Amino acid sequence: MQTKVRTVPELVPLLSILRAAGKKIVFTNGCFDLIHPGHTRYLAIAKSLGDILVIAVNSDSSVRTIKGHKRPINNQNDRAETLAALEAVDFVTIFDEPDPYLVISALQPDVLVKGGDWPIEKIIGRDVVQARGGRVVNVPYVEGASTTGIIEKILKTYK
Repeated sequence: MQTKVRTVPELVPLLSILRAAGKKIVFTNGCFDLIHPGHTRYLAIAKSLGDILVIAVNSDSSVRTIKGHKRPINNQNDRAETLAALEAVDFVTIFDEPDPYLVISALQPDVLVKGGDWPIEKIIGRDVVQARGGRVVNVPYVEGASTTGIIEKILKTYK
């Protein structure tokens, strides 16, 4: 699984080779703190949109900036390893910025995927992907499947 976890500089030439071989590169990103069925369904759909699925995972400091000081529950290396173990996932990379724009710009995916809670016009990196003729897709949100919901349920149950 460690071979699936790569840095952006490692992925750039690798994805270029795969793209030259006719492979369609699909990209998504997120915190992926506690993996749940919403994530696995989403990633299976994302994978079905191309040949190679790359996930950019927010680093611990990036998650804290977005979600607050109590998150993430799992550290970035554990989150990356868990995602890499999933059959649908080909590569995982970790990024420090609050959004994946620089990663998307570097990797130049053919398809950019986000959850249905993101309107297409607000998906970060949309301009990069569409400028090269790629697709931007939002996958339906799985109602009731969220890391925040899981955390709230645990806190309520074990008070």
